[in-house]
Amino acid sequence: MSDYIIRATAADAGIRAFAATTKELVEKARQIHDTSPVITAALGRLLTGGVMMGTMLKGEDDLLTLQVSGDGPVRGMTVTAGSNGTVKGYAVEPQVMLPKNAAGKLDVGGAVGRGTLRVIKDMGLKEPYVGQTALQTGEIADDLTYYFAASEQVPSSVGLGVLMEKNNTVKRAGGFIIQLMPFVGEEVIGALEKNLAAFSTVTTVLDEGKTPEEMLQQLLAGLDPVITEKVPCRYECSCSRERMERAIISIGKKDIEEMINDGEAIEVNCQFCGNSYHFSVEELKKMLKAAR
Repeated sequence: MSDYIIRATAADAGIRAFAATTKELVEKARQIHDTSPVITAALGRLLTGGVMMGTMLKGEDDLLTLQVSGDGPVRGMTVTAGSNGTVKGYAVEPQVMLPKNAAGKLDVGGAVGRGTLRVIKDMGLKEPYVGQTALQTGEIADDLTYYFAASEQVPSSVGLGVLMEKNNTVKRAGGFIIQLMPFVGEEVIGALEKNLAAFSTVTTVLDEGKTPEEMLQQLLAGLDPVITEKVPCRYECSCSRERMERAIISIGKKDIEEMINDGEAIEVNCQFCGNSYHFSVEELKKMLKAAR
């Protein structure tokens, strides 16, 4: 089953909801970055949350970036998502190994630690929107739930999960985001809270063979859910030689001159996909003329 996101409304548009299956894109990230199981789970959750949040953006070229910075051994993670279902990301330290937590699960919270979550929305305006909140548990879903409430004043429930195979590949991955609109009544809130309490986990439901549609049917039972859109999602990096050239030019004449004076070609690596780009001294001299 290819990765995709479902958008839905419920309770006469008093609730908006998203659910996704993201096994393939999380596995692609694992392969690119050669992540350990706990970092696969951490980065996979952030990728899943990010790709769903990306589809909330309106503009075709709008971009969402999630930055997690913590005092845990992973040190930090960055995910960037478009409004078209594309997402990419990386962890600063991809090879962290930790014992399982008290519940016998991968210790994502221990890997992330205490710190901050930054949400950056670049919507083509003069300045991007930036929201920042303290990490609540480092488990990612709790942190996004808190971000929505504290920074955007939208009561939300976020569930994210990554289930690993014994050979450390990704078996299941996915998540949901459910948000309440301002006019929702107490009866609807009570019904939703009851459904959330009865819901097991994202990975349990996906491992039972259920789809994102069926996940939302459980979460929104009795609230008349209506699916409004199905969006394919995938791991995709937009890096190119031209983009890397622009990045080098943007660092300014002084730094480019130092590279030229070294007398050797340089290699620039993309953090998101691992591609390498080589630039000769002659190419650097051309960039110097375009730099400020």
